[in-house]
Amino acid sequence: MTEIVDQRRSIDALRARLERTTKPRHRLMLETVIAHLEAEVAGSLDALMATLGPDPVYHFWGNGGDYGPKGAEAISAYYAQLVTDRRGVLEFDIDRIVVDDDTVVTEGWYHAINRGSVARAQGFVVDDDNADYLVSRRIVLFWPFDEEGRMEGEDGHGSMNPEMVRKLDPAEIPVAYRRLFEVAST
Repeated sequence: MTEIVDQRRSIDALRARLERTTKPRHRLMLETVIAHLEAEVAGSLDALMATLGPDPVYHFWGNGGDYGPKGAEAISAYYAQLVTDRRGVLEFDIDRIVVDDDTVVTEGWYHAINRGSVARAQGFVVDDDNADYLVSRRIVLFWPFDEEGRMEGEDGHGSMNPEMVRKLDPAEIPVAYRRLFEVAST
């Protein structure tokens, strides 16, 4: 059975782009974004933070405002909350990648498995806070880099339709998501 989300889809798309990229700075930037995404899949906060420069800033633009964390401590807390909320099983289905000397840009569909209470808190329409849902949104991520080639953060822009949510049948729940609850209960 095919998993409902492919956690490595974005990594595969970026690796394919890396294969046809020749400029050394662009390759370094793509490799850093890949390492960042691999750290997210592995759930390694240390590896993830190692991809960021000394004073990273995240901008998450939506609904008329910026709600992204600013600074290493706030970003670390953001990822810790992602683990607490069990939002780490997701897919970024990238269909466009743009690279220049300062930024990598990725665009595509974001699909994540969320507990109903988490999906509701994000603004999705759900009918059971204890059920599991597939939530989807369209996003564009700008990954800015400093002169030394360190990632300065993320600038995300997304559209969110509160109805782009589907309650999952227990048989659809991937093993990676089930494991999040096994770890929490031990």
